[in-house]
Amino acid sequence: MTISSRDSPVAPPGDDAALIERSLREPEVFAALYDRHAPAVHRYVRRRLGDQAADDVVAETFLAAFRRRGRYDPDRPDALPWLYGIAANLIGKHRRSETRMLRALARTGADPVTDPMEGADARVSASASSRALAGALAGLSARDRDVLLLVAWADLSYEQVAEALSIPLGTVRSRLNRARRKVREALGGSDPTLVHEEAQ
Repeated sequence: MTISSRDSPVAPPGDDAALIERSLREPEVFAALYDRHAPAVHRYVRRRLGDQAADDVVAETFLAAFRRRGRYDPDRPDALPWLYGIAANLIGKHRRSETRMLRALARTGADPVTDPMEGADARVSASASSRALAGALAGLSARDRDVLLLVAWADLSYEQVAEALSIPLGTVRSRLNRARRKVREALGGSDPTLVHEEAQ
């Protein structure tokens, strides 16, 4: 017996556009999008805002996505950049908390996001660079920080960042270059946010 996609509970893995389209008729199907992408979005938001705020922001992200699903571009099979864009906008409501957290890390070296018992040895050796990096990130404009962290922490391509933030690709490149230059200056020439992109 074969099962058509119409009979299957969700769209095939990786086909978020089909899942979102189907959720317009069957709203409960949208839960599969949450199951697919909430962990990645949560890790990203948690890294920026901490556990407590991350839970709220992720819930708000998926609620907003559910409400906007009728406007989703069906030519984009992967919804993760769209979800990161919604999350980035919601993080904007918490800018002061994020900046405060980064400045506290820069002063003390104690990362409020990580578990104090997890990887203690590695953190001791990385403490100085973490403090400097946190200070550098806190000094970036919100727009530059969003672009840099979507590339460095969410592992999005330049094109996906442009899609997520609804900005031109050239703007992504210029903001990323500016942010990396400022981070390098703050860290004495090194750039821990640099990822190796192929064909960016």
